[in-house]
Amino acid sequence: MSPLADFQNEIYLKGLGDVLPELPTDLTKLEALAEARLSARAFGYVAGSAGSESTARANRAAFERLRIVPRMLRDVGHRDLSVEVLGTALPAPVLLAPIGVQSIFHPEGELAVARAAAACGVPMVLSTAASFAMEDVAEANGADGKRWYQLYWPKDRDLAISFLQRAKAAGYTALVVTLDTFTMAWRPRDLDQAYLPFLRGIGTANYFSDPVFQKAVGGPVTDANRDMAILHWVANFGNPTLTWDDLVFLREHWDGPIALKGIQHPDDARQAVDAGMDGVIVSNHGGRQVDGAIASLDALPAVAKAVGDQATVLFDSGIRTGSDVAKALALGAKAVLVARPYAYGLALGGEAGVRHVLRCLQAELELTMTLSGHKTPDELTPEILVPAH
Repeated sequence: MSPLADFQNEIYLKGLGDVLPELPTDLTKLEALAEARLSARAFGYVAGSAGSESTARANRAAFERLRIVPRMLRDVGHRDLSVEVLGTALPAPVLLAPIGVQSIFHPEGELAVARAAAACGVPMVLSTAASFAMEDVAEANGADGKRWYQLYWPKDRDLAISFLQRAKAAGYTALVVTLDTFTMAWRPRDLDQAYLPFLRGIGTANYFSDPVFQKAVGGPVTDANRDMAILHWVANFGNPTLTWDDLVFLREHWDGPIALKGIQHPDDARQAVDAGMDGVIVSNHGGRQVDGAIASLDALPAVAKAVGDQATVLFDSGIRTGSDVAKALALGAKAVLVARPYAYGLALGGEAGVRHVLRCLQAELELTMTLSGHKTPDELTPEILVPAH
């Protein structure tokens, strides 16, 4: 086995000494454990989705509607799951999706995630809405860490430029621009708790530490101007007036790869290509923004066809297992971003919990590929899937 799938042997060998895994190896079981561990507010924030949560359910149902058809006697003695995505080498086609306010799940939040990502050689996509400043997360990620920066595009263009300059200086190599969250959706779990962490100064570290932001609120954020700072965050968080023409601004201020996150329609994917974007991320924000929206997996094939080889197609929304990853790759994704499972791992075990999630997902992916007759991610095509009856 490769070092990825060998995690299975490691677990069994430790079992000879009656050592059991700290967390379940079935990652779908983490959510219930996290609910028991977290406050109602914190759990509602990470687990909740928009409206009746039908989009989140659709994301998972889409995976269940497809089945892998294993092939035999295919010489899978040597496997190689490594890929290169937007200039970043990955040991397997898996990244950590941007998740904000991680300190509500664990005190070390993004710092613990950054260390776990570096230990596993996996890129971390840091959210603008992080609990720790991007420079501190970069330091935790280490000189050899692989990190991308996710931008929530603020109204203040000077603030956006400052974010991009800081990210570049701190070693973030690719830019992910989230398009679908220029305002918060109707999220009943948060509304029922009357809980938006940003209004409590949680998830605002990148703003409060920014020189452009500080200048606007009269200096470094202290108790004296904290309320003003929060109101300034509210005024700048998202910009609903943005159009495709505004992407020129990003190219002017970011010289690395750019991927647009939140693409669900093939025409939007074509426009991203026409605008010179390097990648698109097929995503409905895990069902957190539009209730009743198309499942991300259902949107993936048409987007992949529209883009062809003109840009890199990535995927998120609903990934829970290695077979989920294989299905997304088969339908056209170059790699996937996993989100809620690692947030639950963080809540349950800190850095070690995140490492556990990553190692489980990578090992399960390799074993799924191996046992279905495939050595590399490129061998995963739509032909390996059939509709479930």
